[in-house]
Amino acid sequence: MSGPAATVVVADERGRDESAEFSVDTGRWHRLALDVLVDVGANGELTLTFVDLADIAELNAEHMGKVGPTDVLSFPMDDEPLDGVPTLLGDIVISPAVAAEQAPEHAGTLDDELALLVVHGILHVLGHDHAEPDETVVMRADELDLLERFHWHGPAPAGFRQSHSDAAT
Repeated sequence: MSGPAATVVVADERGRDESAEFSVDTGRWHRLALDVLVDVGANGELTLTFVDLADIAELNAEHMGKVGPTDVLSFPMDDEPLDGVPTLLGDIVISPAVAAEQAPEHAGTLDDELALLVVHGILHVLGHDHAEPDETVVMRADELDLLERFHWHGPAPAGFRQSHSDAAT
C-alpha cells in the first residue's frame, strides 16, 4: 500500500479572540485522529474543525435543533463510495471554549477533554451511538481503549470521566 488509507484534514477556524484564549495544537489532534482511523481500518477522508462559540451554536441549532453551543458535532457521510473518488468519512466540529468549560467536571484537563471529543466524534462518524444503554457501554469502552493506546499511551488518569455529571454525553 502506498501511504495511509485514511486522511485527516484539520483546521482551526476560530476567531482571533478565542484562538488567543484557547490554544489548539492541530498537529497533535491530526495525529490522534489518524492513529484512530488507521487502527479501526477506516478508509477515506475525515475533516476535524475547531470553531468558536458562535459557529458551534449556529451548527447545533441548524442540525440538532438545540439552542446554544455544544462541545462536538459529528457529520457522517452517508453516500456510497464512487470508483476512483476518495471516500469522505465525515466532518467533526469541536468547540475548544466549551471543552475548556466542561473539562474540570468531565475529562479532567482541557487536553484530555479535547482528546475525548476527537475520539468521540470519530466513533460517531464511523457509526457508533450512545442513544441506548448497550450502545453507550460499547462506545465508552471503545473510547477508553483508543484514548489509552493513542492519547495517554497507558491507563487513564484517575480524574478522567467520560460522562458529564448530568449524563448528557
